[in-house]
Amino acid sequence: MKLVIAGGGFGGLKLARLLNNKKGFEIILIDRFNYHQFQPLFYQVATAGLDASNISFPLRKIFQKSKNVRIRMAEIKRIDTSAKRVVTDSGDIEYDILVLATGAGTNFFGNAELEQNAFPMKSTVEALQIRHCLMENLERAVTSADELELSRLMNIIVVGGGPTGVEISGAIAEMKLFVLPKDYPELDFSKMSIFLLEGSGKVLGSMSAKSSSQAKKYLEKLGVIVKLNTQVNSYNGLNLKLLDGNIIPSATVIWAAGIKGNIPGGFESLSFKKGNRLEVDLFNQVKYMDHIYAIGDIAAMPSANYPNGHPQVASVALQQAKNLAKNLKKQLRKESGLQAFNFNDRGSMATVGRNLAVVDIPKPKFHFGGFPAWLIWMTLHLMLILGVKNRLFVFLNWLYNYLTYDQSLRLIFSEFTRGKTSAGRL
Repeated sequence: MKLVIAGGGFGGLKLARLLNNKKGFEIILIDRFNYHQFQPLFYQVATAGLDASNISFPLRKIFQKSKNVRIRMAEIKRIDTSAKRVVTDSGDIEYDILVLATGAGTNFFGNAELEQNAFPMKSTVEALQIRHCLMENLERAVTSADELELSRLMNIIVVGGGPTGVEISGAIAEMKLFVLPKDYPELDFSKMSIFLLEGSGKVLGSMSAKSSSQAKKYLEKLGVIVKLNTQVNSYNGLNLKLLDGNIIPSATVIWAAGIKGNIPGGFESLSFKKGNRLEVDLFNQVKYMDHIYAIGDIAAMPSANYPNGHPQVASVALQQAKNLAKNLKKQLRKESGLQAFNFNDRGSMATVGRNLAVVDIPKPKFHFGGFPAWLIWMTLHLMLILGVKNRLFVFLNWLYNYLTYDQSLRLIFSEFTRGKTSAGRL
C-alpha cells in the first residue's frame, strides 16, 4: 500500500509512527516545514519563555531508522483525486491511500483588513513574529515622546477567549509584572494595558462554567482587562474598532478568535462543514471520496454528542490516527470488521500563569484549579514533547523561569520584521 500522509502535525506524525517499519506499507509524509511543531506551547515562544527549537523536532530525525517512511518538504497545491495524485510545488506524488492531516489555520472570518494587520499564532514562525513585535514596540516606546504613540505601543490586545487567548494573555501579563520593568526602567508599566476580547459571554467556552469563571478571575488578578460579549469590527494596524464603536489604540493585536481547516485544492465539488472541515464517516474516510481519509482538525465527524464534529484538539487527532492505523492494517490484510472511531474524552485544561490553571475531567465529572492543575498541565505537556533533549531544555527553562521570575530569550532578529510589525508603520 502506497500511503501518502499530508501533514506532520499530531495526527499525521502519529499515524506515520504507528505504521513505521510495518511490512506492506510504503509511506510518504509531506509537510511544508521539515519539523514537527508542538502547538500548545506557541504562546511561550511568543512571550520569550521558550526558544523555538525547544518545541520543534526535525521530521527526518524521527525516521532516521525507518525502512518505509520518507519525508517530503513541499507545499501541497491540490489533490488530483481522479488520478490519485498529490500535486506539490516540488513535483507530483502518487498514492493508493491518502490521509489528509493538514490541520487548521487562523480564521479571520473574511475580514481582509484584520488578516493584513493582526498577528495569528498557528506556527513557530508566527509565534516568533509576535515576540519580535512585542520587543520592538517596547524599544520604540523608550524613545517615544508622543502620549498617543506611547499608549499604542504599550497596549496589547488579544482577540479570542479560548485556551490560546487565555494562555498568551496571562503570559504577557506576567511579563509586565515580573520581567519588563527590570528591562525597561524608563517606562511606566502602569500605562501598559493588556486586553482580552471575547465575543461570547465567557472565556474558555468549551470548558465548564467553573473553569471559565476561575480563569477569568486569574486573568484579572494578573491585571488583564477581560471584555466579554465584545466583537471586533476592524483593525487598521493602529487602532482597533469594536462593533459598539469604541476604539482601542494598539500596535499589537493577536488574533486567536477562530480556526479553519487547511483544505488543499481538489475538493471544490464537496460542501464543507462548519469551520471549513471535510465531512468524514465513522472510519475517517472523506465522504464521496474513495481512498481518501482525513484526521484531526480538518475532519468533521458529526455525531449525537458532536453535531459539528469533534473538538479541534490534539487528543482527537492522536486517537483518530491510532484508530485509522488499525483499520489500514486490516485493509492491507483484506480483513473485514473495520473499527469505527469513538472519541475517549479524557478532559481539558488551560493555564493562565504561574500556579494558575484549570482542569476539567469528564468521568467522573470533576473540576479543580490552582497549583495542582498547573502542575498537571506542565507534566502532561512535558511528556508530549518529542525528544528527551527537548523535554530537558523545556523543563530547565521552566525551572529557571519559576525560580528567577525571568526569561532569557528577549531577542530581536530583524529578518522576522514584516508588514504586520508595527515598528515599520509608526
